[in-house]
Amino acid sequence: MAQEPERHANEPAAVTKLLIDRPSDFKFHVAYLAYSSSWDKTASQEIKTKLNEIISSLSNQEIDYSTFYEKMGQYTGNNSKHYAWPRDTIVTQRKRDWRKREAKDSRNARHRGRS
Repeated sequence: MAQEPERHANEPAAVTKLLIDRPSDFKFHVAYLAYSSSWDKTASQEIKTKLNEIISSLSNQEIDYSTFYEKMGQYTGNNSKHYAWPRDTIVTQRKRDWRKREAKDSRNARHRGRS
């Protein structure tokens, strides 16, 4: 009979990764991949325990996805509260308006060149 090694009182037990992925549920699958990636990158048993609690809460529908990602942000290195998309303003105009402006600009350019 094999003997288990003695655990000291101050030595924490090894935390195992939860295998609760649902590939058919896309949103949960992506959340699980984020959990899995963070879990693999850390060596701290305390952080692994926290990550397990977060994914378990999501799996049991105790928290929603925005709360999940907010909590995961502490452990993924993403400290921003909300990801802001870098958006530039796009100015549009009708083709007819563009042609009128181009014609006017070219007329003015012809007359400026004569002086």
